[in-house]
Amino acid sequence: MTERGPFRHHGIQVGGALVALFVGAALLAPWLAPFDPHEVPTGLAAASLRPPGPPNALGTDALGRDLLSRVLYGGRVSLLVGVGVELVAALIGALVGLVAGYYGGWLDGLLMRVTDTVMAFPSLILAIGLIAVFEKPGLDKVFLVLVLLGWTTIARVVRGEVLSLKTRDYVQAARALGVPDTIIVFRHLLPNCLAPLLVAATIGVGGNMVAEAGLSFLGLGAQAPTISWGAMLAEGQTFLASASWVAVFPGLALMLAVLGINLLGDGLRDMLDPRLKR
Repeated sequence: MTERGPFRHHGIQVGGALVALFVGAALLAPWLAPFDPHEVPTGLAAASLRPPGPPNALGTDALGRDLLSRVLYGGRVSLLVGVGVELVAALIGALVGLVAGYYGGWLDGLLMRVTDTVMAFPSLILAIGLIAVFEKPGLDKVFLVLVLLGWTTIARVVRGEVLSLKTRDYVQAARALGVPDTIIVFRHLLPNCLAPLLVAATIGVGGNMVAEAGLSFLGLGAQAPTISWGAMLAEGQTFLASASWVAVFPGLALMLAVLGINLLGDGLRDMLDPRLKR
């Protein structure tokens, strides 16, 4: 049976399409949004909790603001936090995993015990506790806390790969020739860890978006006038019985965006892991 190319994998196709849709919508939000997402209409244009239909395709919220415009702009914040946090967390986790896996011994034990300690706490509860330390909540605090909690998975993945790779002949030969450790680590080991690192980081983006939405829902994340899907869910929960669209549409956008990212991550795993290829 012939192997399927990357663009014939259903997970990559569906996940890539969803991710491209939401990234494109977020980047083009200033041009796609039919109204100012912060504008509270007055006079004849004012209509709070208007159901979906012309001129508001997704309806309006309790203040009469256009929901479609707010969903588009909220995606910019959620995607920015998800990707930005994962980039920094992946960098930290990769460095920890490389050092722990390559040098081993007491250094490996120390770094992995720190990793285990961070992973032992429930992430959301620990995030709430850390944000509570700050005087004022905000996206910058959410970003910092999610980075502090998000590097552990990457560190575990990279360490496991390095433990396997450092016993290979080409690594042993480089060490025997006196090649510096930094060159061995970054030229020979790190490139061979990129496949599992990429998969773990891709899936981590979705987790960061859900975590940011959860913290914003609790009032610990995005603060007005900043728009995020989690904050919109918090605003719309009051109207679930009378105007469900206020919470349904941002929740649906979050669900589809995270689903697309997870499908893309699973597809990359299937494509890059030779044990899973058919």
